[in-house]
Amino acid sequence: MKGYSVVFHGATAIDYNDAYRWYEEQQLGLGEKFLAAVKNKVEKIITNPEIFSVKSRPGYHEALVESFPYTIVYRINKKQKVVFITSIHHQKKHPRSKFRR
Repeated sequence: MKGYSVVFHGATAIDYNDAYRWYEEQQLGLGEKFLAAVKNKVEKIITNPEIFSVKSRPGYHEALVESFPYTIVYRINKKQKVVFITSIHHQKKHPRSKFRR
């Protein structure tokens, strides 16, 4: 099975960069570990996007990032073989903010 392509919501880069900077401020190199953990999870998602379940809102899948309190929230367009990542959401933030269109 050929993998899906991935598209990120515009605001997702802000989530990602803010988390990276915060982790780097806490400990040098920790931000890099965060980036690697997110990249690893995105690779798993685009290889088999239905492996992670739909949780709190229909149509939105949620994948936990290993070793960090973040969830990657995404939608799947099977016809176009595209995964649309709506957010990289810190688990302590309000859950409604993770669902973007």
